[in-house]
Amino acid sequence: MGSKFHAFMFPVYVFGHFIPYLPLANKLAEKGHKITFLLPKKAQKRLEPLNLFPDSIVFDTLTLPPVEGLPVGAETISDLPNLSGKILSDSMDLLRDQIEAKVRALKPDLIFFDFVEWIPEVAKAFGIKSSSYQIVSAACLAMALAPGAELNFPQPPDYPSSTVALRGHDANLYYFSINVYNELFLRITRALK
Repeated sequence: MGSKFHAFMFPVYVFGHFIPYLPLANKLAEKGHKITFLLPKKAQKRLEPLNLFPDSIVFDTLTLPPVEGLPVGAETISDLPNLSGKILSDSMDLLRDQIEAKVRALKPDLIFFDFVEWIPEVAKAFGIKSSSYQIVSAACLAMALAPGAELNFPQPPDYPSSTVALRGHDANLYYFSINVYNELFLRITRALK
């Protein structure tokens, strides 16, 4: 990679991920690098005002392939019932052919990604670099991706406590976190290996 590079940015299709990627894109563009931001069409319209370097940052749209449960016209998680990350992930996994075609045509030097676990394979196949750019804190990732969990250490006696019980709203939040975020954290883990 030379002193100036061309990077693809491919965050998961969630505005809470698009928006943190844009300051990085703007900072890189300010330094003279070229950015191709891969996103759906509706998101492009909402994000264009945040693009401070339209000559260096190009929004390139992708179309989510249909999967079971994906409403017609849905492009981001906010378009889905119950914020179903699984449906979005399943559809984004089918973007691989579109991504490979864009890599082949535009020849980036680097791909920034977060939850799409197959991006490192695509980058390697084309001889380019990939970088997992996570927008959550390192502490959050460490708790979710604790490598010690695989070591099967014995639990301390009386752990977990049989006298501690979750209240209904705590249990609902825990259930939501495990069911919604577990798959996403597994994707991060697989992408980092």
